[in-house]
Amino acid sequence: MNKAISAIIKKDLHSITANRRFFISLLIVPLLFTLLLPSVFVLTAYFVPEDPDVQAMLELLPQETWAGDPGFALLHLIFNYILPVFFLIIPIMASSIMAASSFVGEKEKHTLETLFYAPLSLDQIFRSKVLASFLLSMAVSLLSFLGMFIVVEAEIFFLMGTFLVPGPNWLVILALLSPSVSLIAVTLIVKGSAKAQSMEESQQSAVFLILPLLLLIVGQVSGLMLLSPWILLILSLICIGIACILLKRAVKGFAYERLLE
Repeated sequence: MNKAISAIIKKDLHSITANRRFFISLLIVPLLFTLLLPSVFVLTAYFVPEDPDVQAMLELLPQETWAGDPGFALLHLIFNYILPVFFLIIPIMASSIMAASSFVGEKEKHTLETLFYAPLSLDQIFRSKVLASFLLSMAVSLLSFLGMFIVVEAEIFFLMGTFLVPGPNWLVILALLSPSVSLIAVTLIVKGSAKAQSMEESQQSAVFLILPLLLLIVGQVSGLMLLSPWILLILSLICIGIACILLKRAVKGFAYERLLE
């Protein structure tokens, strides 16, 4: 990797971790979706009464999954079908915090002109900003999953004396869908940051990405549909294609003079 690109990535990562406000914001969403929310789900599944609505949701699972303990079957439903969709919010929110400040932050610190003196083309500078935000997003996502996995397994073992094996949905989410969604978010937000005058303005693209996730979450929680690994795989391939197209076309129309406005 080009030394100048590495320097930009390191500088951006350091600027986020050194900024207490940004760093705290970066931790809030993962803590909410990996510690608090799963714990609420686990306790709800353990103490929930056997009402018809719950039984109707469990019937969406394979017969061998819910034929035994309804409480454990509900935990399986939550952990392997509902939580993975919630989990996708983490890379979007994590990437939006850093990506939104990529060019806007340079403008606010009056270092954008200095950045252009780096021996890199505008395309390389843009890709460096995208890569820095993407790497941070993936690191936060993986650490969040590990934290959630440890907490959920500990709670299930304490309540039921057994462990819950992650399903194939998690493999598709972590390996394909989460990175592709993160790359889409980062590319759109970094592009918006290059044109925006404030972080809030550059983060607007993230809203449009969260809306489809909210629809998926509603579908999962309401029991209208459960996303199988094959559906997630198809969604992943679509998102990978979109991410590649966006990244390739993102720099088009950019000029140094426009970024300095």
